Amino acid sequence: MIYSEFTNIKIAGISTAVPDNFIQTDNYKELFGEKVIDDFMQVTGIKQTCRASPDQTASDFACLAARDVIERSGINRDDIGFLIFVTQKPDYRMPSTAFYLHSRLNLNSDCSCFDINLACSGFVYGLQTIISMLQYSDKPYALLLTGDTTVKSISPKDKTMIMLFGDAGTATLLQKTMAEQEKISFALRTDGKRFNAIVTPAGAYRNMGAPREDRIWNDGIERSDYDTHMKGMEVFAFSITDVPKLIKEFVDFQGKDISSYDQVILHQANRYIIKQIARKLKIPMEKIPISIDKYGNTSSNSIPLVLCDHFSNKQGQIMKILASGFGAGLSWAVCDLSLSTDIINHICFLKGGTV
Repeated sequence: MIYSEFTNIKIAGISTAVPDNFIQTDNYKELFGEKVIDDFMQVTGIKQTCRASPDQTASDFACLAARDVIERSGINRDDIGFLIFVTQKPDYRMPSTAFYLHSRLNLNSDCSCFDINLACSGFVYGLQTIISMLQYSDKPYALLLTGDTTVKSISPKDKTMIMLFGDAGTATLLQKTMAEQEKISFALRTDGKRFNAIVTPAGAYRNMGAPREDRIWNDGIERSDYDTHMKGMEVFAFSITDVPKLIKEFVDFQGKDISSYDQVILHQANRYIIKQIARKLKIPMEKIPISIDKYGNTSSNSIPLVLCDHFSNKQGQIMKILASGFGAGLSWAVCDLSLSTDIINHICFLKGGTV
């Protein structure tokens, strides 16, 4: 594993934004059949998902979350030295959406920004990246944004994915501190040989001539090459094998035990995967908050979303947290940090349209 640790950096604010449009999983019974839907809900635990409107993009949700966290923290925007936006659904093919967010947030020219093209591991990877940059700079603050509108690249006829994913955006404010804080540590891992386990084959430059017409794929699902395809069994095996293995290595390397943590925040892939990881690592489910039932799998947003969903109303607590994200790439990561509930903000809801 790639291990790194940092001191004198803390999370100073977390905000999340979701669309106010919720799709009930039961609504798909007419399209896919009652048994398919009942089985899906039993395995995934998803009762509804939050869905962006056609004119909303990932940056709209990230922008709302960023404005919220900046306003609540009361910081001077000119003190933000870095903005990283984690997304796989950018507003434009070029430039990076981070530049658009830089403009929308009215940040000054002494703020470096760029996108990271990662999905479900993206929050942890992004956190490690932005802390690395902040620690060796003369700026006091950095802003990590995540955002995805995953459903926009899923075939509406794909019963394996269309009910699984939700849309959202988050903002995490990082602050450099003078007094030494407890360390924040990370472990990262990648397996590019399995890059096509979750893939959108067309839409960039490798497969420019792909037809846009839908066809029946080998899994029996009707989709085009411009729709995202996931090899479900391969992703499932990866999630319940590689992910807990890394978490255990990471915890052991630090000389700790799972019992050392108050909360274990796992990427909200689906309820069955979360339970399997918990079983392998002997984590009590009471320590693993669940939000997938209300919001679906929100990709890189899921870890901050869980925090805002469960802990924004619990003031004055310091939590020792183990967090892990895993998904497309294949890519997986884990981090260890302390977090005050005082800086976790209530979820913002974005009505139809942009901010």
